[in-house]
Amino acid sequence: MRKNFGAQTWVYPMPVLIVGTYDENGVPNAMNAAWGGIYTDDMVSICLSEEHKTTKNILAVKAFTVSMATRGLVAACDYVGMVSGNDVPDKVAKAGFSVRRSAFVNAPVIEELPMALECELIRYDPESCRLVGRIVNVCADESVLGENGKVDVHKLAPITYDPMNHHYLVLGEKVGQAFHDGVALK
Repeated sequence: MRKNFGAQTWVYPMPVLIVGTYDENGVPNAMNAAWGGIYTDDMVSICLSEEHKTTKNILAVKAFTVSMATRGLVAACDYVGMVSGNDVPDKVAKAGFSVRRSAFVNAPVIEELPMALECELIRYDPESCRLVGRIVNVCADESVLGENGKVDVHKLAPITYDPMNHHYLVLGEKVGQAFHDGVALK
């Protein structure tokens, strides 16, 4: 037996994305966004409404970063989603984040979040709130790299959002090998 919930915005896992921007004066801003992900090979798509300071900044400077929220920074990542940059212009500092300017786009890289996508704006549709950006670079702190030189998800410890229960969860154990385990069914 299944329980029906009607139309909901529930999908698992739902990433917790921290979107970083600068305004026209170079003031950094960040927000927590859960409705987003990879759009095509080199693009990301995020649902952001027009009234967000982050959206206004992206439309003004045409660039942004997308960092993965992590286990050790749950409170700071939650905070930047609870407080608007329209009301608290120094919320990045209040969250305890420090930033450096991306070498690839006019957007801040949050130093405490060890992985970021550096993106340029491709388009924004105010009717659907859909933002699309081209990934120009992905940067990761060496502290989250494995022996193979790639990001080790266990060292990164990205969190996901459980929209049904309003929990943050860290990604779990390896249960299989992609593009391999299904071969047995061919």
